[in-house]
Amino acid sequence: MRVAVVQMSPGAEKEQNIAQARSLIERISANREADLLVLPEIWTCLGGSRAQKFAAAEALPTPGEAGGRAYEFLRQTAMAHGLYVHGGSIGELDGDRIFNTSIVFSPEGVELGRYRKIHLFDIRTPDGQGYHESATYGAGDQIVVVEIRGVRAGLAICYDLRFAELFLELRRKGAELILLPAAFTLQTGKDHWEVLLRARAIETQCWVAAAACTGMHNDANGQPRYTYGHSLIADPWGHVVAKASDGAGWATATVDMALAARIRADMPVMEHRKLK
Repeated sequence: MRVAVVQMSPGAEKEQNIAQARSLIERISANREADLLVLPEIWTCLGGSRAQKFAAAEALPTPGEAGGRAYEFLRQTAMAHGLYVHGGSIGELDGDRIFNTSIVFSPEGVELGRYRKIHLFDIRTPDGQGYHESATYGAGDQIVVVEIRGVRAGLAICYDLRFAELFLELRRKGAELILLPAAFTLQTGKDHWEVLLRARAIETQCWVAAAACTGMHNDANGQPRYTYGHSLIADPWGHVVAKASDGAGWATATVDMALAARIRADMPVMEHRKLK
C-alpha cells in the first residue's frame, strides 16, 4: 500500500485551508502516488482566536449522513480520487465544547472511524511560549484502530506521541500501521519530532506515518507561532523511509506489512513483556 503524508501550511481561514488541501491532493492523485492520504493536525483552522476555532469547528454527523464543510470535503475527496483518506484532524463541535478529532474514509466515502485526541498540549516551550490546548478543546478517552485495505491502523494525534503507553495499547489492539497528524512546534519539533516517531515505530514494530503542519501562523493575540513540518514515514525497524522537504508538499512510501511481520517474528517483544 502506498501512503502519502500531506504537509500543509495552514492558517485560521478555513476556506483557504481547504483550497490548499485540495490543490495538494489533486497533485498527488494526478500522479497516482498513493492509496492512502494522511493530512496534518487541525489543518482547517490553525491559530486564530477561540471564536475562530469554534466557527471553523463542525458537529460530526452520524456515519452515513451528510456532514459539514470539511467533513464533506474529505468524504468527497476519498470518492472522487478512489483513495482512503485520513483527514488529519479537524475541530469537532459537540455542544459547547470542541474536540481535536481525526476521521478516516474509504474510497466509497464510508466513514471507517473517528478518534478524539486524548493528550492535550498544555506546556511551555524552551523559548517561553505557552500553549494551553485544554482552554479550547476537550480530551478524548477512546483508543481507536481502523482497518484500511486489510491493514490495522492505529490513530493518534500530535502530543499523543509522547505517551508510549497509548502506542502500546494500539499495538495490543492489532495495529500494524500508526497514523499521526501533528502541528509540532518548531521548538519541540527540531529536538524531539523524529526521534520520538522512530522510537514509537521501534517499540510497537509498526509502520508510522506522520503528517505535519509547517511554517508560520498567528495566535489569538496576532503573535507569530511556528510549526516544524518534516512529515515522515518510518518503518517498523525505525528507519525513516520518506520525509517531506520544507514548505507545503508531501512524502510517499510503500508500506509493506511483510516487513513488520518478519521483524515481529524475529524479535517478539510483545511476548517478552514482563510489566503490564
